[in-house]
Amino acid sequence: MRQRSLTALALAAVVGTVLGTTGCTVERHWGGNTTPAGSGKAKVGLVTKTDTNPYFVELRNAASAAAKANGADFSALAGQFDGDNDGQVRAIENLMQQGVNTILITPSSSTGVLKAIKDARDAGVLVIALDTATEPADAVDATFATDNFAAGQQQGAYVKAALKGVDPKLLMVDGTAGSSVDTERHGGFLKGIGLTDSSPEIKGHTPANGDQSLAQQGMENLLQRSTDINVVYSMNEPMGRGAYAALKARGLTDRIVMGSIDGGCEGVQNVKDGLYAATVMQFPKKMAEQGVLAAVDYAKTGKKPTGFVNTGSTVITDKPMPGVPSQNTTWGLQNCWGGAK
Repeated sequence: MRQRSLTALALAAVVGTVLGTTGCTVERHWGGNTTPAGSGKAKVGLVTKTDTNPYFVELRNAASAAAKANGADFSALAGQFDGDNDGQVRAIENLMQQGVNTILITPSSSTGVLKAIKDARDAGVLVIALDTATEPADAVDATFATDNFAAGQQQGAYVKAALKGVDPKLLMVDGTAGSSVDTERHGGFLKGIGLTDSSPEIKGHTPANGDQSLAQQGMENLLQRSTDINVVYSMNEPMGRGAYAALKARGLTDRIVMGSIDGGCEGVQNVKDGLYAATVMQFPKKMAEQGVLAAVDYAKTGKKPTGFVNTGSTVITDKPMPGVPSQNTTWGLQNCWGGAK
């Protein structure tokens, strides 16, 4: 009994530390004890990778609004940083203690929180991955996300078209190693541009964990080896901005074709301002809304969603290329996430 009490206190302290350190605006408005699935009341817990990245802020706000509109209780927790598996495990445990019947999660890595997810599912909780798939995919009940391989392939196809037949000399700024998002976007880009990981056209790559400063530092290091490049891949827009800063310092921006992925308002504005040629927009609001609606249905009927649901992606550029469907930045700024439109 004493051990259980100590464990509970420790967990509360850890979660409190997470929230206090990150300064997050966690929403908690629980409505009482657990309500079993199939009996009507949806209690939805959301776990994101961080609570500061505008992408996850958009996702959290959309989930909160959808929950409110559909009469569901809602709570949101997050890891301290991209890759914080332990923080996400503690968040899942916390939500289970709160009695949720659905957990929506953007896993920090595709494998790092599987044990906690299994424990939740074994307890009867519906678990839906948003944005980031697990490995294996059936570790969760369903995944609502961008087809990240397809998004990367769109970026690669655009860059290849923009090179207009010139052979690529490529530097790659990757995300978090082990993340399915990183793996799928990286592989999709290479497919789209017509290369493989062993292609000599790849002059170097650096991991940057989705972070702008790390991307700038990584790109500066790569450019110390060679500046004879004409293409830069960035896995997301913050890293695209970091890479651009390093390229600008070297006076290389005019001869580089760079693409990115995300579709944040700042990223679309970056495209409009010419920092990079194109970005591939994804739609976190759709993921969140569809996840909450599935949770509400599960609470009412006990029916679980299954499989992968692609929420779509669109190339945004003011320099359209033949054979690559796209929208311009005016459309992009009307449909972006994470900022004033």
